Amino acid sequence: MQRIKIVLKSGKDQSPRRFHPWIFSGAIKKIYGNPVEGDLVDVYDNKDEFLAVGHYQPGSIAVRILSFKDVIPDIDFFTERIKSAIEYRRSLGLFGNNQTNVYRLVHAEGDDLPGLIIDFYNSVAVMQMHSVGMYRLRKEFAVILKSLLGDELKAVYDKSEGTIPHMSGIAGVNEFLYGNSDPVVVTENGYQFKIDWTTGQKTGFFIDQRENRKLLGEYTEGRSVLNMFGYTGAFSVYAMKNASMVHTVDSSASAIYLADENVKLNYGEDKRHESFKTDAFEYLNDIKNKYDLIILDPPAFAKHNNVLANALQGYKRLNMKAIEQIRPGGIIFTFSCSQVVTRENFRKSVFAASANTGRRVRILHQMSQPPDHPINIYHPESEYLKGLVIYVE
Repeated sequence: MQRIKIVLKSGKDQSPRRFHPWIFSGAIKKIYGNPVEGDLVDVYDNKDEFLAVGHYQPGSIAVRILSFKDVIPDIDFFTERIKSAIEYRRSLGLFGNNQTNVYRLVHAEGDDLPGLIIDFYNSVAVMQMHSVGMYRLRKEFAVILKSLLGDELKAVYDKSEGTIPHMSGIAGVNEFLYGNSDPVVVTENGYQFKIDWTTGQKTGFFIDQRENRKLLGEYTEGRSVLNMFGYTGAFSVYAMKNASMVHTVDSSASAIYLADENVKLNYGEDKRHESFKTDAFEYLNDIKNKYDLIILDPPAFAKHNNVLANALQGYKRLNMKAIEQIRPGGIIFTFSCSQVVTRENFRKSVFAASANTGRRVRILHQMSQPPDHPINIYHPESEYLKGLVIYVE
């Protein structure tokens, strides 16, 4: 089948020549034909030189590039890409690891598979497609995973209903594409967590905080800990190892239930832990000197650049409340998972929050995502998770 040709404006070929995996709509001079969302298209420069092949979609990001070579992205192509992603995780020591059996298997642009996320939960692969082009291939991906993982794979679950671009009009259905499985218990750094991919956020668990949770465990001994936006209570579980008290706060009743269950799974009935269903900003209004370690891991305040300014103000306000209220000598783990918020922007927000309180603040660590969420060096946007550990005098 002949692919539709897209020609870029003069001078707009520099981004793909630097291997950035997105073509923005404003860079397009002419489209020869009428591509439907998800179709394969070839991208050329203004002098008719081939640049890339990718999936078309209407909107700001018009093409998600699959290859900068003139190839046919067929089943063999995707098999090799997914195989490469799996072999990379094997090289990290994640497969066959008794201490950790939950990790990201495919990380979109980080694995040169834009629009595709696959997480691995103790033999169950949970997929989310963020583009129609990838969604069309969901059944093929299930077959590829089974062929590559064999007995290591029990089931493949597609959870793309909420991630398919809404403008496409496609009504996805969350379902098993291979095998079947009840919710499982996974192990992360020796701790256990109940995972329910059908009702949980993202694919069921925030795998990207694994190394940051491990770092938290080095700072909690004897401390009173507050875990804001607690969700599954994963940070709370790590803190419970040696903290004097751990409080988990979330506005969702189901999240609080899950956090309580995960604490019980690891520690039984332990009175050091208590959870609160309430608004985070309201809770932070009146905790003066109650805690000496606070974790701030909010949902993304900005998913698009047009709300970036408001998001940065939100991070500033949140961090200012925590810095104001924490005990002298306290430690704050603070994060942003907003892709459009750069590392520099986030640090400036925390700086402004600190300056407004007048307290002396030191940076102990600068955090990012773990290596199973690789950052494509040509795609700075893939470095979405950033965090700071700060010490407040």
